[in-house]
Amino acid sequence: MGTFLTSRLWTNLSSHLNVSRIRAAAYSSAVRSRKWVLVQHFDGFPKHTDFELREEPLPGLKDGEYLCEAEWISVDPYQRAYTPNYQVPMTMIGLQCARVLESRCPDYPEGSYVVGGLGWRTHAVRNPSRDEGGLLPFATAPMPEMGALSRSHAVGACGMPGNTAYFGLLELCRPTAGETVVVSGAAGAVGTLVGQIAKKKGCTVVGFAGSDSKCDWLRTLGFDHAINYKTAKPSRALREAAPGGVDCYFDNVGGWLSDAVMCQMNLFGRVALCGCIAGYNDPPGRRTLVPMLQMPILSQQLRLEGFIVSRWSDRWQEGVDQMRAWVEDGSIRAEETITEGFENLPDAFMGMLAGQNTGKAVVKV
Repeated sequence: MGTFLTSRLWTNLSSHLNVSRIRAAAYSSAVRSRKWVLVQHFDGFPKHTDFELREEPLPGLKDGEYLCEAEWISVDPYQRAYTPNYQVPMTMIGLQCARVLESRCPDYPEGSYVVGGLGWRTHAVRNPSRDEGGLLPFATAPMPEMGALSRSHAVGACGMPGNTAYFGLLELCRPTAGETVVVSGAAGAVGTLVGQIAKKKGCTVVGFAGSDSKCDWLRTLGFDHAINYKTAKPSRALREAAPGGVDCYFDNVGGWLSDAVMCQMNLFGRVALCGCIAGYNDPPGRRTLVPMLQMPILSQQLRLEGFIVSRWSDRWQEGVDQMRAWVEDGSIRAEETITEGFENLPDAFMGMLAGQNTGKAVVKV
């Protein structure tokens, strides 16, 4: 009798598992993912005609896989710089926070959330054992605990941009109390955080941004000085804001602005080179020429180091935890510019490159 019951229980359990698998396969295969495809490489500033909205069917789930649906998709400057490394047509690269709809992978249960380089698509099927990531730490992983914060911060202040600010400033610039820190691209996702972290370290902070309204806003974040590089003469304005010179420069921009800053750096100053936004939209083969930076680097014995945030992948959670704690206690303000609708991703991306955002630019799908 016991053997019969055990056999019957196993038969019922096996039947249930098979039905679940069939349902998962049917569910994922019934979903058609929308995705934005880059159909031609950018020539100068991106255009709507560079993108095409397409649909694709998804395969049925296999053991070890899960199906997820995008909730938040990030737009960032690196996407403009890195796409030439890929062949077109290609699904546009990018980070997103997504909800697991169906799963045959115990580490990614239904209803949980993931963060990773899923690109500009509404749905995706993933197998964690084969998720190789990308140029940054893009391998999809369970979303870190966000507490009461919006999950959008997982692709912002408590994610890749936050860790870029945290590790780039503290590990490369190593500012100390009383020093002067300059941030270019100060009103963007990374720059706003860099300035606030520098203030927490007791530094005088000068930020460069592209409008008077952004400069006014930076002052509300605690920046001691904010300079509109479009209307002021950067060299003169910086001398007035930092008469004692500059000790640390967090460079998101490059170009002429960086020349102006580095020529006013103190002996043994430190430069963290995070981005070169000033040249991202230059036409291929026609780079904007700027003065040679070697002379201030040599004469002031500066230390300049470029970095990609994946360098600190082994300490990733440390940065996420610290940034989340600062945002939760209100000592760091994580501003977001939110665009509604998956269909508006190209507009959000181009708006971000044109400087229309304050803080993190993100799309709510």
